[in-house]
Amino acid sequence: MSTPKNPQDSSHNELGRLLRHWRDIRRKSQIELSLDTGVSQRHISFIESGRSAPSRPTLINIAQALDVPFRDRNALLMAAGFAPVYKEDAWNAEEMSSVTRAIERILLHHEPFPALVMDRYWNVFMRNASASRFFNAFIDLEARPEPRNMLHLMFDPTGMRPFIVNWEETSKALIQRIHREAVGHTLDERARELLASLLAYPNVDPTLRIIEASGHEPTLPMVPLSFQKDGQVLRYFSMITTVGTPQTITTQELRIESMFPADEATEDAHRRLIEHPGKGRR
Repeated sequence: MSTPKNPQDSSHNELGRLLRHWRDIRRKSQIELSLDTGVSQRHISFIESGRSAPSRPTLINIAQALDVPFRDRNALLMAAGFAPVYKEDAWNAEEMSSVTRAIERILLHHEPFPALVMDRYWNVFMRNASASRFFNAFIDLEARPEPRNMLHLMFDPTGMRPFIVNWEETSKALIQRIHREAVGHTLDERARELLASLLAYPNVDPTLRIIEASGHEPTLPMVPLSFQKDGQVLRYFSMITTVGTPQTITTQELRIESMFPADEATEDAHRRLIEHPGKGRR
């Protein structure tokens, strides 16, 4: 007769699988993790094999050493039988009010240039007036369903893609940004689904799926995002703002993308463009 399995065994096995997964991503051995955390290599080995259950402080210590994003730290905690500790507040929650006010100031002060607020999957939740005017100079932004996804907006042949100069170079740079700017510098399942949906658009180079954050070294200090409008090329680059010391999932995953003109000609043309955003729109 076989011995009944302890329900705790499966949870410990799941915890071990997750820890090994994050160790593999960070390319750390058990000994290296032990040195980083002060937890013995033997104890780490026992946790991963399901022979030992860590305390909550020990598990959080390990997760911090592995730079595990808050969302995934909750998954580790739950696999170990603990309640999640990292909150995911709604954007309009009272706890987010001070952050929201700061974001509104940033968006306002970035006028007359576009600025967008996105989550980790590039969904746009806030934008300044200039962002609306800019994109509406090319397409009918309001016709696109919410939440509007910045990457889909760029890759979609009915979106901004027909106006993008040097599409092959730009698409490669955007795919690299997905890897480079991923929270925790790793793609979760939902991010991989987003990547797959972008590569499914017509006439997208299928080899882009193997691009990672490294391997592309532009001669410029940044890869400009260039658009063609009425025979003129407008060249921009972006700067990303994040919360310096996040304590919740929402604040950790928040990103503000601010677009700047890459040259004086673009700055002059941009100011004219947003004064009449609908002029010449297809």
